[in-house]
Amino acid sequence: MTALTDLTIKQALDGLEKGDFTSVELASAHIAAVEAARGLNAFIVETPEQALEQAKASDARRSKGEAGILDGIPVAIKDLFCTENVQTTAASKILEGFKPQYDSTVTRNMFDQGAVMLGKTNLDEFAMGSANVTSGYGNVISPWKRKGDETDLVPGGSSGGSSAAVSARLAMGATGTDTGGSIRQPASFCGISGIKPTYGRCSRWGVIAFASSLDQPGCFARTVEDNALFLRAMAGYDPKDSTSVNRDVPDYAAAMTGDIRGLKIGIPKEYRVDGMNSEVEEIWQKGIEWAKDAGAEIVEVSLPHTKYALPTYYIIAPAECSSNLARYDGVRYGLRVDEGKTLDDMYELTRAAGFGDEVKRRIMIGTYVLSAGYYDAYYNKARKIRKKIWNDFDQAYKQCDALLTPTAPSAAFGIGENMDDPVTMYLNDVFTVPASLAGMPGMSIPAGLDKDGLPLGLQIIGRPFDEETVFRTAGVLEKAANFTAVPQLAVQKAA
Repeated sequence: MTALTDLTIKQALDGLEKGDFTSVELASAHIAAVEAARGLNAFIVETPEQALEQAKASDARRSKGEAGILDGIPVAIKDLFCTENVQTTAASKILEGFKPQYDSTVTRNMFDQGAVMLGKTNLDEFAMGSANVTSGYGNVISPWKRKGDETDLVPGGSSGGSSAAVSARLAMGATGTDTGGSIRQPASFCGISGIKPTYGRCSRWGVIAFASSLDQPGCFARTVEDNALFLRAMAGYDPKDSTSVNRDVPDYAAAMTGDIRGLKIGIPKEYRVDGMNSEVEEIWQKGIEWAKDAGAEIVEVSLPHTKYALPTYYIIAPAECSSNLARYDGVRYGLRVDEGKTLDDMYELTRAAGFGDEVKRRIMIGTYVLSAGYYDAYYNKARKIRKKIWNDFDQAYKQCDALLTPTAPSAAFGIGENMDDPVTMYLNDVFTVPASLAGMPGMSIPAGLDKDGLPLGLQIIGRPFDEETVFRTAGVLEKAANFTAVPQLAVQKAA
């Protein structure tokens, strides 16, 4: 029999229903896998006792015929989601020891549907990063290696712990958050699927804020269908989040008909950037051919303000982060450094000791662009350009049903590479940021390997609240790509 940790969510649900194994056995296999792969540093907190308790309760529910959408499925939770009585740090030392007295709405929805929590995964501090190297709890290491090269690679960021855990077969699925690409880019780097739904589809209540107008919870899994099941369990209207949208949550798995004949797939010409990696361009062209062979019509569209997306993002996101992170002052949560003489000393010493360099950099950028005399020159102008970027997508969707682009400009790189220049790091999000600014749903699927044997991803972007077309298209492309590669860590486990 296939190892329990190699099953997809759908296969595991079928096996649980047939009685081939129990939820406790499934959870135990994944707990052992998490313990054996601690070298990846994918988890900040492991919760094996809680997982086994939830698994026992799941087995009891299933025996009564009361199983939910994810009943008995072992999952990992990005350490940005508040979880009742379990430490939640956002990978920052300033929140070390903080145990919320409540669950985020997303995690509560998942637990109500029977999910089993293995632990809290590592991330870039406060979700600020594209490589998972800014965490206060150390770097996450990708389970993938280049051919003939033992260099440790980044898993992508900010949801790098979640993507590494799912790719390495430590969890069947994981939550993530996507502000500028923090689900799609790590999914691409780790050879798995990940979706950022439409802004407003999943509640942000109980999710530690980075940039409130951009942050959106989503998920990772190893197949498109698994993501469809996962997202359905997470999503839904939440009156506690004023940006949550009151719309029914469709059955995303049912939308995967395997048929995209007649669908119009848009190819944005501005995404063919100067100096584009030839292997990324080749994978993109393959995706276009796969869609065409499946009966879709390919149309060229224009998103003329794409070139302004990255600078716009790096004004709006830091501005919102500088405001959101003002609450961490040593009074309300976590760390307090009380060595100064005045209250101001306490604030300054606490924030200096608690925040890492990247967080400080973004707070300073954000404070600058919001300051008197510069607000109109930077922040207001960025808001106006953001509206134009949204208009670009609106116009494009008059010609097509979904867009197809690369997910990231390269495959995963080594830890320590590309890190001297923060601007180079920011360019990792060049293909994902426009959809984030416009609030559109986007999904990354693994499409092939580069010459070094590392995964490359394709991105499907849909209309607002039309995740069904995204899943439908992604399912067809996933089948055409037939991506069967697994990371070296999983190969070693199987040997």
